[in-house]
Amino acid sequence: MALTEGVHALPLEYEFEDREMTIHPAAVETDRGVILLDAGLPGSVEQISDGLAAAGLALSDVTKVLLTHHDGDHAGGLRELVDETGAEVLAHREEAPHVDGREAPVKGDADDRYPPVVVDVELVGSVRFRTAAGPMDVVDTPGHAPGHVSLFFPRSGLLVAGDALVSEGGELSGPKPEFTPEMDRAMESVGALAHLDVERTHCYHGGTVEAGTGRIEEIYEDER
Repeated sequence: MALTEGVHALPLEYEFEDREMTIHPAAVETDRGVILLDAGLPGSVEQISDGLAAAGLALSDVTKVLLTHHDGDHAGGLRELVDETGAEVLAHREEAPHVDGREAPVKGDADDRYPPVVVDVELVGSVRFRTAAGPMDVVDTPGHAPGHVSLFFPRSGLLVAGDALVSEGGELSGPKPEFTPEMDRAMESVGALAHLDVERTHCYHGGTVEAGTGRIEEIYEDER
């Protein structure tokens, strides 16, 4: 599914003993290959490959994986993906130690984590990428994780929120307290997103919502 020209949603479906789950990474076209936004759970390579093919792309086109943060449902499939593609790994400087194994994950069991992966590029400060969708801005949105980032495409007003926001029943909502170690910081991050000119929001959990700045402002005012 195209989120805007050059940006594609890649829904990944998983079945567990007691539940089913769908998560929503994205692929961004550039003149230097595809940037994959998050890598899913372990065992996701085939689904990612199929999703890319549906968008007219190939797994071999992936040259970078940019993590919104280090949680296992975002980075668990990273090792397999890097082994398959040789892609560079990018993450915020505060997330890198959790990805490469120098520090334990903030959430979950440290003895049952995904295989560590070296972060090739540690992001800090304002970073902008040139893409087929125009500029892609890395926006610091800490709270759900120490170095959580979201991605904003100012030309189209598309926000790829990661876990800074969620979609529930087609409605945009704030971060879940039970999954958010620093809720106060997370709500300040929502406030920062409200300053962007957002028209459409793509959430890792729940998918795409036709909601933007106005709704984000409401969430910030209602939940802070």
